[in-house]
Amino acid sequence: MPVFQRLVIVFFVAVFFNIPDRVLSGSCREANLCCPGRDSSCVVQKAPLNAIIEDLNDKPCYCDHACLKLGDCCGDFKEACGVVDCEVTPWGPWSSCDTDCGPGTMTRTRSVRTQPRNGGRHCPSLQQRRGCHQFDCHHHQDAAIKEVAMLLPGSLSEIRRINDTSDIRKNLRLNHPEEDPKHDPQRKYCVEFEVLKASKACKKENGFQSLKEGERVCVKCESEALRKNLDWRCQGHGVEGRVTRWIAMGAPYCHGKWIRAEMPTSDSCAAKTCQDNNYLIFI
Repeated sequence: MPVFQRLVIVFFVAVFFNIPDRVLSGSCREANLCCPGRDSSCVVQKAPLNAIIEDLNDKPCYCDHACLKLGDCCGDFKEACGVVDCEVTPWGPWSSCDTDCGPGTMTRTRSVRTQPRNGGRHCPSLQQRRGCHQFDCHHHQDAAIKEVAMLLPGSLSEIRRINDTSDIRKNLRLNHPEEDPKHDPQRKYCVEFEVLKASKACKKENGFQSLKEGERVCVKCESEALRKNLDWRCQGHGVEGRVTRWIAMGAPYCHGKWIRAEMPTSDSCAAKTCQDNNYLIFI
């Protein structure tokens, strides 16, 4: 209810119910008022009804819980009516990265020190997360070199999200990525490759024409392609400075070799090759 309407109601309530002089002090405690919810009659007059209010401090104040949102509470409302805001502890330290090779996640938490009571301010978020990237990948390199990247055109990316929903009853994993890291959007990243060799068949395959010798291509690692057994990365994202292989899915005669141009990060998705319509996706 707008403040102006509340003032109008106060005038009529004061006239017809003859508010006594003891409520003129602007104190909920002295007025013995504490009202749940919204109650515009739960008001304390600071000046006589017939007085001309020249000072904003003489405006009526309220002792109902709606005043917390409208900002017109009496000065002692919280104390007199037992309103307690939530209090939380300071943030704890960031955890270590949850992977030792490639993109991962760090978290930090805080706890509730005082629970809210009687309409007090609710508690804020108790967990924060941020992305990280680890480079201790030496023990992964031999296996990664042997991997073959399986690719699809980026135009098929939307099909992966066709069943996404905001209804938590239908798709809990999308609403709780901390319980299913595979669907954590912060784990997505992009990789740029320089194509060293590409079969001639790629020139005739829709969606794979960008795979030309000497060209750079962008491949996006989306949530659906993350592999838990690979420390939450995509299969075939390559090794820095080493030649690896790729194959176009649905076009078995389109295959070749490439070399990773740089370390994969979420920032790599801003590269020009990742912004055009010729990017690819891992599967």
